[in-house]
Amino acid sequence: MPEPIRILRVIARLNMGGPAIHVSNLAAGLETRGYHTTLVAGSLPRGEDSMAYVAERLGVSVVDVPEIQREVAPLYDARAIRRLTALLRAERPHILHTHTAKAGALARAAALVAGSARPPIVVHTFHGHVLKGYFGAGRTAFFRQVERNLARTSDVLVAVSPEVRDELVEHGIAPTEKFTVIRLGIPLDERLGDATVDLDYRHLYGIPTDAFVVGWVGRMTGVKDTGAVLEIVRAARALGIEAVLCMVGDGPDRERLEQLAHDLDIARSTYFVGYQEDVAGYYRLFDAFLLPSVNEGTPVSAIEALASGTPVVATRVGGVPDVVRDEVDGFLVEPGDTDGAAERLALLATDPALRARLGESGRAYVRERYSVERLVEWERAVEYRTQRTRIIESGQRLQLRAVGAHEEERVAHAQLPSLCPHLATQQRHHGSK
Repeated sequence: MPEPIRILRVIARLNMGGPAIHVSNLAAGLETRGYHTTLVAGSLPRGEDSMAYVAERLGVSVVDVPEIQREVAPLYDARAIRRLTALLRAERPHILHTHTAKAGALARAAALVAGSARPPIVVHTFHGHVLKGYFGAGRTAFFRQVERNLARTSDVLVAVSPEVRDELVEHGIAPTEKFTVIRLGIPLDERLGDATVDLDYRHLYGIPTDAFVVGWVGRMTGVKDTGAVLEIVRAARALGIEAVLCMVGDGPDRERLEQLAHDLDIARSTYFVGYQEDVAGYYRLFDAFLLPSVNEGTPVSAIEALASGTPVVATRVGGVPDVVRDEVDGFLVEPGDTDGAAERLALLATDPALRARLGESGRAYVRERYSVERLVEWERAVEYRTQRTRIIESGQRLQLRAVGAHEEERVAHAQLPSLCPHLATQQRHHGSK
């Protein structure tokens, strides 16, 4: 049997959120298509919830490199590069594919010092970015320059939405033609069909039958602007809406948020239920989903809410407009527009027919758009075309699987000219020689 294409896939940490779901399902999906993935992940900060169970359930083994840490730490970063270099030399992958900023920096640096073990193909996926609004001007300029330098060492840059791609181009990371957009793939049937799907949380929590339940799911951190969630719900209640808030998740801001709920006099109408592995029953509880983040790559929680038939009110930031269509399956407001978000919630609360129409529109929209099958096929097409380009450029043939090769070529030729035009241009150029 022909040897599979080996991928070393590196992510900073398998914490709660879309990237962990994405890499786990991508690794499992490619395994049956002639690729073998070694998934590498770093350590979680204390108090952060792990989603390593997603990989475990899919049978994807994870190589722990605890030296990969979220914060800049020169000593640990140097150790991580050494560990990753050793992995590259031991595994000899055909493809290095990195995810998230820190893993992308460390693993691509390791590839540069790996000598003959440098993989023929290097790909990096941006699940968002920290190049605006996270740090001061000096650190931001430094990180932008680092990303520009790393982009030049990468064969393909992947963005999870057109908006993320456009922001990266605007920041000068790389030209548009070096990017391809591959949206997240989420096992929605599994995520929304878990053991909690038939639980009546309204009854279990004692929520009145006529109350309008506003939901939020995620990690309680600054970028999610979770304080705004509470302020918007209070503003909706001031408009006469019997709104209650259910916040699913945990994080460093939880204690502050619980105090804020008291300060805003909505503590009795707010439910902090903590981190939950199984979330289907909560999405069924929500009448509307609220996401006032100040930045997002592709918000998995909004996708899951829409897939469950729940309309979304969200801020128009990052990749959110690629998920939520204004007045089609939810509403978009500008960051900081508390009154505007509260008015949209009030509109949904007082118009059940509108709520149902937007919910059904969202359900139909996201089921195919964010399927795991689509993610795997698009990823395979990108990697196949990149392999073909490298074969032409270097004359060194990777050992491609014979089984399914014809289908891979058909998919690549059909989809990749638009997905990855810079590679298609290179291939036409070399083919004309």
